[in-house]
Amino acid sequence: MQLCSSQESDQKHYYHLLPNSQLQNERIERKRRKEVSKSETRKHKSDRQDGARQRRSLFNKYALAAAILASTNSVLLGYDIGVMSGAVLYIRDNLNITSTQVEVLVGCLNICSLIGSLVSGKTSDSIGRRYTIILAAALFFIGAILMGLAPSFPFLMAGRVVAGIGVGYSLMIAPVYTAEISPAMSRGFLSSLPEVFINIGILLGYISNYALSSLPEYLNWRLMLGLAALPALAVALGVTVMPESPSWLVIKGRFVEAKRVLIQTSDSEEEADMRLAEMAKTAKTLEQEPSSSSWHGQGVWKELLRPSRPIRRILIAAIGLNFFMQASGNDAVIYYSPEVLKDAGIQDRKQQLGVTVIMGIAKTCFVFISALFLDRFGRRPLLLLGSTGMAISLVGLGVGSKYLQQSYEKPAWAIALCILALCTDVSFFSIGLGPITWVYSSEIFPMRLRAQGSSLAISVNRMVSGIVSMTFLSISDKITFGGMFFALAGIMAVGTVFFYLFLPETKGKSLEEIEILFEDNPPDGNDKVLAS
Repeated sequence: MQLCSSQESDQKHYYHLLPNSQLQNERIERKRRKEVSKSETRKHKSDRQDGARQRRSLFNKYALAAAILASTNSVLLGYDIGVMSGAVLYIRDNLNITSTQVEVLVGCLNICSLIGSLVSGKTSDSIGRRYTIILAAALFFIGAILMGLAPSFPFLMAGRVVAGIGVGYSLMIAPVYTAEISPAMSRGFLSSLPEVFINIGILLGYISNYALSSLPEYLNWRLMLGLAALPALAVALGVTVMPESPSWLVIKGRFVEAKRVLIQTSDSEEEADMRLAEMAKTAKTLEQEPSSSSWHGQGVWKELLRPSRPIRRILIAAIGLNFFMQASGNDAVIYYSPEVLKDAGIQDRKQQLGVTVIMGIAKTCFVFISALFLDRFGRRPLLLLGSTGMAISLVGLGVGSKYLQQSYEKPAWAIALCILALCTDVSFFSIGLGPITWVYSSEIFPMRLRAQGSSLAISVNRMVSGIVSMTFLSISDKITFGGMFFALAGIMAVGTVFFYLFLPETKGKSLEEIEILFEDNPPDGNDKVLAS
């Protein structure tokens, strides 16, 4: 008989050891260790693949292209904000209008955008997100033509009214569409693109002011305003190649089309199936709820106006965030920056417009930085950093303005302080409130309330913006620019406390998971920052 070692017998299986044998126990232990090692290897490989998928999701080309096309609509508002800061100087002289008429002219666009914001939710639920973007661009195109050809103040006001309604549509629909089409891991970056394009539009408006300021007075402001028709036309044509929102398609029962869009905007078919399943589950749940029998009718408004505790928390967060965004005075500071600079001692209009170009560059650079880091650091840290920085900058601006008001010599250091504080104020806005307001407002509402809930929050945004813009000069005349900036600094201090208490972190969560954060027992300790 041929004898062999236990190792050879293990390899060739010539015979089996007895169950209680020590050698068999050792062999079982070796097998167990090998299986554990293989399992850990598979787990680490799976983790690496998950990480790779997350990194790839940040650069999904189709989702990025769709978000960029939708966000270009925001260029229109940005251009109007930037261009009006310079155009109004020449409109006042050419049409011989008063300071009160200037405030009405500037602020009426924001007040009229309230109309567009209120009806945009129902419109987008009815005709879809994509066609609502086209409607917004068409309205702004008509408004720009009317303003560019305006022979008188009433005609100019008519153009502002039409353009304002278009702006209201645009401000609601671009963030909502982008949030619904974006993967969770890149939603912060993609949903902040509307604010990026607003800042690009502001910079283009500033450049237009500077470039056209040397033309005759009767012509320069008309060209400044009329040129807005070109990006509006480009936006309307570009949006025609965009896909429809998958969430809206699911609401309408068009699951095949929704799946097609999700496959293109996801890193794998499995991820697309998961996103579709979450949307379908939410839609099915809502169909079974009597209060949600109508997606865009009285049922939705009844739930918003008589909300449950979780919905009330969402409304407080969204409306509060939009309120403080405009109560910060950012739009008014941009609209009236030449007036602020004139009060600071810069009398030459060309120099005033040159400083506004520097402001525009600073705003655009910092909003890009914020957009890139939103999904890494989260919404709350950047929001708190931005609002704190704005409060400090506004205090500095108030100190500089007060000193210059009481000084006859206008020292260079005080002028430099005002310019620096002005630039840091708008830069901190671009880090925090600017991009995060649109991201947060578009992602925290449940699917059934997203369009009309966002439109309600943005209506508050537009109303406050209009009120601040239409009263900024009048109040500043009473309490001086320095006093106005101190008041705005106080508002931002209160806003910072509000953000800390009422806004939970939403980074990396799906739209369906975010709704859970506002429940009575939210996960991950978010109950620490929620108030009933």
